[in-house]
Amino acid sequence: MAQPGNRPTSGQNPQTRNPYFDALRAGALLVVVLGHWVATLPRFGPGDTLETEHLLQLWAPAAFFTWAVQVVPLFVFVSAAVSAGGVEQRMTQGAGQAHPQLHWWAGRALGLARPTLTYLVAIAGFALIALYTSERLLEPFNQSLTVHLWFLLMLLGVQAMLPLCVAADRHWGLGAVVGLILAAALIDILRAAPTSPWQLLQLGERVTDAPIGVGLVNGVLVWLLPQQLGIAWKQGRFRGAWTGVGLLILGGLWLTGAIASGYPVGMVGQDLHGDSNMLPPTLALIGVMWLQVGAVLVCERPGLWLLDRRGVARGVSMVSALGLPLYLWHKLAELPAIWLGERLGLPLDAGLPGEEGFWIGRLWWLGLCTAMVIPVIALVAAFEMHRKTHVAQTRRKRATLAGGFALLAGLVVALALGAMPGALIGMLGVAAASWWLRAHPQPERSRKARSEGAN
Repeated sequence: MAQPGNRPTSGQNPQTRNPYFDALRAGALLVVVLGHWVATLPRFGPGDTLETEHLLQLWAPAAFFTWAVQVVPLFVFVSAAVSAGGVEQRMTQGAGQAHPQLHWWAGRALGLARPTLTYLVAIAGFALIALYTSERLLEPFNQSLTVHLWFLLMLLGVQAMLPLCVAADRHWGLGAVVGLILAAALIDILRAAPTSPWQLLQLGERVTDAPIGVGLVNGVLVWLLPQQLGIAWKQGRFRGAWTGVGLLILGGLWLTGAIASGYPVGMVGQDLHGDSNMLPPTLALIGVMWLQVGAVLVCERPGLWLLDRRGVARGVSMVSALGLPLYLWHKLAELPAIWLGERLGLPLDAGLPGEEGFWIGRLWWLGLCTAMVIPVIALVAAFEMHRKTHVAQTRRKRATLAGGFALLAGLVVALALGAMPGALIGMLGVAAASWWLRAHPQPERSRKARSEGAN
């Protein structure tokens, strides 16, 4: 029986890449992009003032929608399933080579660093122009232009530990998943510091009210969990639609229990009261993972059947190929969208849900953002495809470590400080990372000297 992720569609070679993976990641990406746009509410104030608000911090029922739009666990789960086989093969074949896993990660880091550098350079340029012309557009969007870079930080971190997760799956199977769940639960309990067994029934409330402190550890454990589960799925340790139904039920019960114990309902950002299941991740967030993995199993067979249709497969391939550029640049599309919408007199600022015209305003906003992002993505994709020619990652340990630290530092600065001055400073770190992570040709004399020294 073919394992999940290895099952070919009809008429394909068994070694052909499974399009279901691409469809899942493309779907997750579109959900993120549309979710970000829907949640951004432009506000036109007195005179020429412009502000933005977030839907989650204004409308309580929006928190339930985050159960569907918080798709980061799904993306990590699928990415692990895609990469697990290659990492395991590299670990086996590279037993006598120096740092084969580090070399694999260098390729992943370089693949993120180069397009991210392009984005930060463009954002820094825009911010500098805005400083000398008008800060009206930059100020309300300054932080939002870089806040989504947190995902790249998280992805780089968990992928750096992918070889360890593959080894853990090899030794303990699903026991590695259980171990991560227990460890994450222990962290939440330590953060809540209950003084009696009865207070465990209010675990979510106590976690929410407690300082972050030890909860930062779950910033690693909770995001490693879907990666470990994705590896197990790739290895065929669980499968089938009925297993998926069971996971959907588990997810529903998990989220019900989490909310009953006082965890926030929302799974993205902060709610109306400033509480969050994301900063840092909590046990409640794992319930969303069960729902998503269950849906993946339930939809696998009909999804593969649908992807046998050439038109559907082409659409998925196109969105998948444009995945990273679309993720990086979609927030920038909000700037020309709000500028154009204001000049056309469109009802973008339409109050709150329940007020007349609110959802019509949301549709106008989505349409403008989509129209603005298309030409940007076309230009960026053409540029990235041109400059990716003849680029290979370094095989040197020191260069990889230096590049990795520089990349993480650049992303942290951009994330923390926004477009100005974050993008301007952060792009220096990302540029250094792109240089270090790249393979540089060595002079003939240098290669000959190293060869003689080795002999």
